[in-house]
Amino acid sequence: MVLPASTAEVAAVVAIARVHGVSIVAQGGHTGLVGGCQSHPGQIVLSLARMALIEAIYPDERVAIVQAGVALEALQNAAIAHGLEPGIDLAARGTATIGGMVSTNAGGIMAHRYGVMRHRVLGLEAVLPDGTIYSDMTRVVKNTAGYDLKHLFIGAEGTLGIVTRVVIKLEPLPQCTATVMLGLPSVAATLEAINLALRSDAGHLRAAEGLWQSYIQLTAQAQGWSEPSFPLDQPVCLLLMLGGANQADLNEGIEQIFGEILDRHPTATGIIAASKRQEADLWRLREDTDQLYRAHAAAPSYDVSVPLSEIGAYVDHVKSGLARIDADLDPYVFGHLADGNLHIVLNRTGPLDDAMSSAVEHVLYANLRALGGSFSAEHGVGTKRIAALVATSDPVKFATMMRIKQALDPDQTLNPGKVLPSQPLAREKFQ
Repeated sequence: MVLPASTAEVAAVVAIARVHGVSIVAQGGHTGLVGGCQSHPGQIVLSLARMALIEAIYPDERVAIVQAGVALEALQNAAIAHGLEPGIDLAARGTATIGGMVSTNAGGIMAHRYGVMRHRVLGLEAVLPDGTIYSDMTRVVKNTAGYDLKHLFIGAEGTLGIVTRVVIKLEPLPQCTATVMLGLPSVAATLEAINLALRSDAGHLRAAEGLWQSYIQLTAQAQGWSEPSFPLDQPVCLLLMLGGANQADLNEGIEQIFGEILDRHPTATGIIAASKRQEADLWRLREDTDQLYRAHAAAPSYDVSVPLSEIGAYVDHVKSGLARIDADLDPYVFGHLADGNLHIVLNRTGPLDDAMSSAVEHVLYANLRALGGSFSAEHGVGTKRIAALVATSDPVKFATMMRIKQALDPDQTLNPGKVLPSQPLAREKFQ
């Protein structure tokens, strides 16, 4: 392992490794779930841990310049002092690094409002596979000076370059928030509630997280959480948060949403957070995903994007399809319902054998691209999803990706065997 402290030192390591024919795996906060940072004997592990400096925050520009090893939470805390935030948030905020989030094009709970990492990056610096430094530290939104090459590195998982510094857009931090947890009879009802929140005059929708019954029952039991007025017996729960400038307005807005949902769905239930502590307790029910892996060690997990209007039918299809494979398969489902990102975790100790893994992927990915969705929403491809990429991607897109990799990294110096196959794979269709 090497721990460089500057872009120049990263470049020196890459140049030396290339001369000696040694490949490099860059590592950030180790929060990935698809094997994108796995290394093998004979490889150099390049840690960005020492590159953890917030170089500058420009409050009037709403821009921050950070090194790749900065944790998201560290940037959030620094931005709060200026009444700002990075416009992206996720449960692994204390560990996930900006460089890793750029390299995986991370999403999180506010993507419906501020976009994913690709939309938060104004400029970046990266070391290319030949050891040269690509530097485009643009601090402005409007820039039509040629190809916008930074997007080659965003989401490439370190296969085209090692991101070392980033220019991040910041957003005004709301002065107040209000949260409600709704128990609802259907996905259609959750979409109604989200639309009501999006149209609320009280504030703006910050998050809309769906928790299907088995998931919230698991986390609630693990945390010893219960509320007599909110039995966990609804098919799906929806955690809504509004943000704005006036607490009284937000509280009224949340109550109006709850009231209208009750008018439309009399069997619905709800609990409005009456304090910051209660708000935090509700959010912990969503974010405590560790409980899944304590209940089922190495549980197989999947991360898909589904158009909003297709979510209900898709979840029904997945549950019935998995039950046909094994009657005991009953997946935990949760995710970001305002943008259609679902996390699906099997109630099974992993890893699965090859036959079952293939059968499960056929259920999850069948026709997903035709629906306008994606087999990988925010976790990336890494090593675990290469076959799915080969099977579901547009042939021309896939061939173009291979050509770009060959052009920039013909010696396979950076993160080989990730995202793209090192050997040709059969292009099977998920049907």
